[in-house]
Amino acid sequence: MCAAELKNFYVRYYIGHKGKFGHEFLEFEFNPDGKLRYANNSQYKNDTIIRKQVHVSPAVLQELKRVIEDSEIMKEDDGNWPQPDRVGRQELEIVLGDEHISFTTSKIGSLLEINETKDPEGLRGFYYLVQDLKCFVFSLIGLHFKIKPI
Repeated sequence: MCAAELKNFYVRYYIGHKGKFGHEFLEFEFNPDGKLRYANNSQYKNDTIIRKQVHVSPAVLQELKRVIEDSEIMKEDDGNWPQPDRVGRQELEIVLGDEHISFTTSKIGSLLEINETKDPEGLRGFYYLVQDLKCFVFSLIGLHFKIKPI
């Protein structure tokens, strides 16, 4: 990935709600310089916020970019997706070259909920991309901060 492509690539995901235990959320972002920032705030049983930060290689960013491009999420529109509600909200922001999208929707509990929306196809693509992104980030964070190597 060349320097110009790195300048025009950014991803941020947020999911959270405000409830009995305060503001609980999961958020991560990939910056053009390769910095991955991760935050997980759960107040359950007085847990504290977990913050991690790592720098990833251009190869990792290239793979992330490939996953996003393959999902074709940049063609979607969240106009017919459920609006955030008291259950919570999800946000996905992506800058990919000259394109900049920002999606906002409610939390998705199951695939059955998706089928009942006005745009099940688009929301399903969003759902699967988010699952892929979360697995990707959890793997990177887990590998980087492994205390006892296997």
